[in-house]
Order: sequence, then C-alpha cells, then structure tokens
Amino acid sequence: MATELKLPEVGEGIDAGTVVGILVAVGDAVSVDQPVLELETDKAVVEVPSPVAGTVASITVNEGDEVPIGTVVMTLDEGAAAAAPSEEAASEPAPAEEPAERAAEPAPEASSEPAPTPAPAASVSSAPLRTSDAPLPAAPSVRRLARELGVDLHAVQGSGILGRISAEDVRTFAQGGAPRGAAVGTTAAPQPLPDFSQWGETERAPMSGIRKATVRSMTNAWTTVPMVTHFDKADATRFDALRKRFKGAAEARGAKLTPTAILVGIVAAALRKFPDFNASIDVANNEIVYKKYVNVGVAVDTPNGLLVPVIKNADQKSIIDLAVELGELAQKARDRKLTPDEMQGGNFSVSNLGGIGGTGFTPIVNPPDVAILGVSRGQVEPIWDAESETFVPRSTMPLSVSYDHRLIDGAAAARFLRWVCEAVEEPFLINLDT
Repeated sequence: MATELKLPEVGEGIDAGTVVGILVAVGDAVSVDQPVLELETDKAVVEVPSPVAGTVASITVNEGDEVPIGTVVMTLDEGAAAAAPSEEAASEPAPAEEPAERAAEPAPEASSEPAPTPAPAASVSSAPLRTSDAPLPAAPSVRRLARELGVDLHAVQGSGILGRISAEDVRTFAQGGAPRGAAVGTTAAPQPLPDFSQWGETERAPMSGIRKATVRSMTNAWTTVPMVTHFDKADATRFDALRKRFKGAAEARGAKLTPTAILVGIVAAALRKFPDFNASIDVANNEIVYKKYVNVGVAVDTPNGLLVPVIKNADQKSIIDLAVELGELAQKARDRKLTPDEMQGGNFSVSNLGGIGGTGFTPIVNPPDVAILGVSRGQVEPIWDAESETFVPRSTMPLSVSYDHRLIDGAAAARFLRWVCEAVEEPFLINLDT
C-alpha cells in the first residue's frame, strides 16, 4: 500500500520550510519515526520523521526547495519488506502532530508565515462576517498576535486570498479600523532595486529562515513602535571583582559567570521595581497588561543569525542558577536545538555586544515587549574621586535602554537605567547562590 508522506506541522507559526537535507533515497527501507528530511525553519533545522514504516517509492522534493506545510514530500510503500512497526503503530498510524512535536525546534517569536499581498482597500470589507463556528483562515502566529492584542478574529476581515487574515489585518483592527499604512513609522512598500550588474559582477543568495523571520519581525517593530533610546554608564569596578570572585562557584556547576548572567539578575529585580517595563500595551481595549511574572530574553549571536531564548521566572533564580541556564540555552541556540517554549513568553530582553566592541547602540524593541537593554564594551577610564581629589582608574560599562514611548516616558526610562547602573555599582545587593 502506497502512503503519501506530507510535511507535518513543525511548530507554531511555521507554514513552510526549506529542505536542506534528504536523508533517504528511493528504495531505502525506513522505520517508524526515522528521520527522512532535514527542514530549515525560522529558528532551527529540524528533522522530519516518517509516521509509518515502508520502502521509499518516490521523493518529490529537492534540496533547496521551500515547501509549505502539508505538501507531499515522498511516497512510501508499506509492505513485508519494510521495517516492521509495533502492533500499535501498525493498527493506528501516528498522527501528524506526534512526529511534528518530536521534531519541532522552531522559534515562534518570529513566524515564518509569509504576509499575504494586501488587497485593495475596497475589497477588505467584501468578505462576509464569520460566525463563531466558522473556521478561521489564520496562521497560528496571527492567532497568537490576536490573543496578545485582545482581538476577536471572528470580527476581523481578512485581506488575503479567500479572506485569509494577516498580522496586518489584526493590527489594523486593534487600532480601531485605521486605514492600512496608519501604523507608526514608514510603511511604504520597498522600492524596486536597480540592476546592479550594470556596475559590476554580483551574486545572489537566498535568505535563511532566520534572516527572513528577522526581516519580518524588525519591520513590524520599526513600523509599529515609537522607540526612544536612553544612554547611561555604570562604574563596573566592583561588578568585575565580584564576577571574578564567584566564577569558581559557577564553574563548579558547569557554567560560566558571564556579565550577561549577572545583568539578567539585575534586570529581573529592576522589572519588579519598575512594572511599566514588564508590561504590554493592549491597543484594542485601551489597557496596559502588567505581568506578574518576570521572563527575560537574552539575544544570542549564532552562525545562523540572532536568536533570543527566554529565561522564565528570572527574578526567582540566583545568579549562579541564571548562569547555568543561560549557558545551556545559549548552547542550544548555537546548535539550533531550542524548543518553541524556550523562545516564547519573554517580557524584556538583554542584548550584550560588549564582547565584540562598540561604545553604544540602540537595540530595537520587539513587541509586545516595551523595552530592551543594550550593553556595550566596557573599558578602564579615569574617574574623578572627590575624596582623594584625584582621577582614579575605574572600569565602566556603557548601557542603553530602548523603550516604547507610548507607555514609557523619558524620565521613567532615565530612572530605570540609573537604577540598573547603581545595581551594577553595588553588586553585593545581588542574590548569589554560593
């Protein structure tokens, strides 16, 4: 009996992926749950397993193909020659959701759902209102956005093909039905590129899944959030001494006590003291959502692009615990083994470029967050000591906080960052598990 193997769902908000590896050939025998494809999604390369046992009869995709979820990727002949499945598997083939969960390694923060081409404004209202029982033509990422904005998708008119609802439709509805393009910032369509070959040789390379997701999420952030960045500088002399003093305790737990780990602990305490920075804006209901939990995302530079795993309940963990968890998450990010849950639920992010260089930068807020901390390279500077009336060498740490000006005022941002600086300068206030 021939069985079509369709590309299963591999994570929330992912509608397609790029085939980067075909692990079997025509004529190969495969067993239940044996990986047959490697698929690149927004945030990871995942293995796609076979839900049945059999012999590969045909393969309908090639490496490099971008394949939508539900596409037939190969055909298997189930028979005596195939690896024998268990009695349970033989009587009831595994549903698509099961292998998808086993293989899922995506990052839901930035969906791979391609935004449908907006229809003319006149056609937006042409689709009839849906009833509560009607199926909703919207991707999981769009459903998640609707939940975050408090939007009832049944009331949203989709502008896509057959009324498909896009993220832009949800945001437009949340803003009270404002015309398209009314979001903060420029929403002009990209201008056509010139023919660069007229000036010299060029080469084109397809975007990776992570890069495509970054394009979407950063465009959304820049066009919907009025951002301002505030800068300050902390005296990190005691901070550095404390880190060196307790790095052995972290190493005993198999982790490195990095500046970022300590900063996550400081930020977690700051978010408790300044709840506006641990909140989100519900535009649809004109409300502010204050979160009673503190989840901190940490930007990780990987060979495949920027990933932001999330440390949950960071305010309830010691600095050593944070160092251990951060090390584990960073390694999983570099290996592209992060699970969807490890990429979701962040309230605030920390982006540390100090290991690379720079004197300051303006990180971009990732909505529904309302702020993000940037850390630049520290250096030793002469600082005036009023007691000795001389300049003394001190380690300094440049910090910046970008914030959503709809919720956070400039004075509040200055107070927040000054509190963080003072916590860096007085590190003995930090809870250390030694």
